[in-house]
Amino acid sequence: MSEGTPNETRIKASMERNALHLGDCIKGLASLEAGTVDLVFADPPFNIGYKYDLYEDRKSADDYLDWSRQWIEQVKRVLNPNGTFWLAIGDDFAAELKMLAQRDLGFCCRSWVIWYYTFGVNCTKKFSRSHTHLFHFVKNPKKFTFNADAIRVPSARQTVYADDRAVEGGRLPDDTWVLRPQDADKSFTPDESVWYFPRVAGTFKERLGFHGCQMPEQLLARIVRVSSNPGDLVIDPFGGSGSTLSVAKKLHRDWMGFELSKNYVQKVRTRLEAIKPGDALQGPENPLLSAPKTRDGKTLNGKVRKKTKADNGNLFDEA
Repeated sequence: MSEGTPNETRIKASMERNALHLGDCIKGLASLEAGTVDLVFADPPFNIGYKYDLYEDRKSADDYLDWSRQWIEQVKRVLNPNGTFWLAIGDDFAAELKMLAQRDLGFCCRSWVIWYYTFGVNCTKKFSRSHTHLFHFVKNPKKFTFNADAIRVPSARQTVYADDRAVEGGRLPDDTWVLRPQDADKSFTPDESVWYFPRVAGTFKERLGFHGCQMPEQLLARIVRVSSNPGDLVIDPFGGSGSTLSVAKKLHRDWMGFELSKNYVQKVRTRLEAIKPGDALQGPENPLLSAPKTRDGKTLNGKVRKKTKADNGNLFDEA
C-alpha cells in the first residue's frame, strides 16, 4: 500500500526485479524508469474503513481521489507504450477512478469486468455486496497485449448444439446474470465476462490468514495470462498477501511489488520463496465444482434436500 511513512526511506533508487519492496508505492514507482513495465495489477484500499496493518483506510473523498491520482499517474508513466493496467475497486469509488484514469489521465478502458463471488458482505438494508469491479485499461487502444487464446472457452454451439458453424478453439467470454451459479450448469461458467470465482474465505485451503483481502490465484492468472507474456514484468503496487506476485512467478513472468507493512512483506517473501516457476495455481480452475448445488445441500435441520420437480433446471426446490 502507499502512504507517507518512515518506510519511504527504504525504497531504493534502483528497483530490483523479482522482489517485494518495503515502502510507499508512489515513491517506489517514481524510482522506476519510464516505459519499462508490461502489466500493472492494482487492488488498492477501497476507502471503506477496512482495518489494515498500517494503512488508514478512511480518508476524505478528496484526499482519497488525490492519492489515487498520484499512484495512477505513476502507473501510467512506468507502463511501456503498449502496456496494460488492471484496477480492482469496490462500488464506492469505481465511477470516480474510472473517470480519473480514462478522462483525466488518458487511459483507454477496454473492458469493465465484474468479478462475482460468493460469501460476500451481508447487508441488511440494501442488496448484499458480492462483486468487485475490474477495469481493463491500456495506454494504446490500437496496440496492446491481449492473448485471446489463453482465455477462450467452449461455445454453446460446441457444447450444446453440435453446430458445424462452431469456431474451433471456442469463443471469448460474454456477459450474463445469475442467481446461484452452482444451479445454472449451462447458463453460467467461470469463463464468462461476469467472472465467478469464490472469494478466498476463512475456511478455504488457499487462505493465508494474515491478510483479509486475499484475491484468488485463478482470477489473477486469467489477467496475467491475457495481458502479458512469459518474461514480461508484472507489478502490483499494493503487495498485500502477495497473490499477484505468486501467480506471476508461477506463470514465468518477472514480478515486482510494494507494500507498507513490514509484517506483510516478511510473510509474502516467505510465500514467494516456497514457489517456483511452473508450480500449480491454488484454487479450483472451475469454481462451480467447489460448492454443492442446492439439491445436494442440507437444510437448517441437517437433513439432505429431497429431489423434487423443481430440480429440473430451476434454482429452488423444496426440503
